[in-house]
Amino acid sequence: MKKILYFVILVTLALSKEAMAQNASIFPKGEKAANVHHVGNVWLNELSPADSTFTYGTSLATMERGAYLYWHKHPGGQILMIIDGIGYYQEKGKPKQTVRKGDVIKCQPDVEHWHGATPTTGVTYLATSPAEKGKTIWLQQVTEKEYSEQPTKQVQTQKN
Repeated sequence: MKKILYFVILVTLALSKEAMAQNASIFPKGEKAANVHHVGNVWLNELSPADSTFTYGTSLATMERGAYLYWHKHPGGQILMIIDGIGYYQEKGKPKQTVRKGDVIKCQPDVEHWHGATPTTGVTYLATSPAEKGKTIWLQQVTEKEYSEQPTKQVQTQKN
């Protein structure tokens, strides 16, 4: 009986270590963002701020399930690279799309859009945008109807 219990404990520990290793992120989660332009819990980590040589910035955003940003736009556009979870992306006047780990979304300059986690699953993504063209322009809050509306399609990953 003791051998079986010992074996079960060893297998449980091994599986726990494997599960923790698979969920570990390369980058730290960052700081919890104040709820100014989003709903829910969001963490941001500015991985590489823009400077005089590299005029684009790159950040990591981690959103708990049910968290999402307000409508906004970027004067220089933005690229989102989904690295974990499942979320939503929607451009003004277009259907809401589901985004998943491995998807790359190119938000065109000055196109109003929002993105966030689903009600049941969090999402983590890398975001990069050219800072020299201007900062994010925040618009109105996404309505409950917009957020809860079923997505009509899955994102078509844009690869170049």
